[in-house]
Amino acid sequence: MSEQRDRVVLAYSGGLDTSVCIKWMQEERGLDVIAVVGDVGQEHDGLEKIHDKALRTGAIECRVVDMREEFAKEYLTPALAANALYENKYPLVSALSRPLIAKHLVEIAHEFDAKYVAHGCTGKGNDQVRFEASIMMLDPSLEIIAPVREWDLKTRPQEMDWAAAHGVEVPATKKSPYSIDDNLWGRAIECGVLEDPWNEPPADIYTMTTDPEKAPDTPTVVEISFKDGVPCAIDGKEMSYLDIILEMNKISGANGFGRLDMVENRLVGVKSRECYEAPGALAIIKAHKALEDICLERDVLHYKLHVEHEWADQVYNGKWYAPLKAGLDAFLATTQVNVTGTVRLSFYKGACTVTGSKSDYSLYTKELATYDEGDTFDHKSAKGFINIYSLFGKVWAEKHRG
Repeated sequence: MSEQRDRVVLAYSGGLDTSVCIKWMQEERGLDVIAVVGDVGQEHDGLEKIHDKALRTGAIECRVVDMREEFAKEYLTPALAANALYENKYPLVSALSRPLIAKHLVEIAHEFDAKYVAHGCTGKGNDQVRFEASIMMLDPSLEIIAPVREWDLKTRPQEMDWAAAHGVEVPATKKSPYSIDDNLWGRAIECGVLEDPWNEPPADIYTMTTDPEKAPDTPTVVEISFKDGVPCAIDGKEMSYLDIILEMNKISGANGFGRLDMVENRLVGVKSRECYEAPGALAIIKAHKALEDICLERDVLHYKLHVEHEWADQVYNGKWYAPLKAGLDAFLATTQVNVTGTVRLSFYKGACTVTGSKSDYSLYTKELATYDEGDTFDHKSAKGFINIYSLFGKVWAEKHRG
């Protein structure tokens, strides 16, 4: 390993952009590059192939890190506690993986005594903010390089020409017109014909979900059990949270559930049309919400809705390691104690419906709720309650409506 050159740790995917980043930082910045490949559950042809390509391209080292278990336990668990949906729709697929990858970039930078950390994000997207804000909050002394924002390669053909001229492997097949990012929690699709919000999403963008019209003709019923807010079993079979996510991706996706088509508001001020597949995430969140409905006290449940919205904004905007987000996590953790029980979901041709919920900690009391025999609610006490509850309005009305 060269001792004369400064080192940079690069978030590496194996694609054209980050492959060019390796050679560009070597030649334009005179840096030794350590590539880091994070497995967060994305589709790939083999991480060892990506590892070997990084070394062939010129990286002095390439680390392949299996982050899936950590992703589920440390990142998707608090996301579920928050029922995290940005703009009440998007389950934060990409936003959840970036702080985890950034954490490993910083740790590996410390290991190699690297001065710089780099990524391959463009100047228009949210991910540049998520990576850089996370890195700054984890170690403000590290300097950040974003080659795609700096170089003069404006188009993909220009990039490919530069790569060929500098000995960087270029794709052998035509690139998909879509930009894809995926992990355990789902799949984000943009670009191509999707850039016009009037265009209907083509069928070929979807890989995790079946066309609802082609989904099974009979409902699929699944029971998800939770322990303190975390999924722990499917149909009575105990499983890790990671395995439950993987299984629910299969079940939900096979029934055509989990597609989103939305125009969202990016942090950088641009409205962007995005399509998502998040079959497992959306089903698990739906079940989790249903269990909270019977387990959480009314004021907690109502207040939590505001916290959930703020939590999703914080994470979408790259503030995973920010003080406010940590405080929100602490509150949310207290709400999950005794969110324990089972929820039944029914999937049918693109729909997911809660058809039952039960818990030993349920606050639903049939004797108080029923209008049938066995009603224990004191109806006579309602008059006094209404008088006291409405007193402020009565006094106000006497003075202002007289």
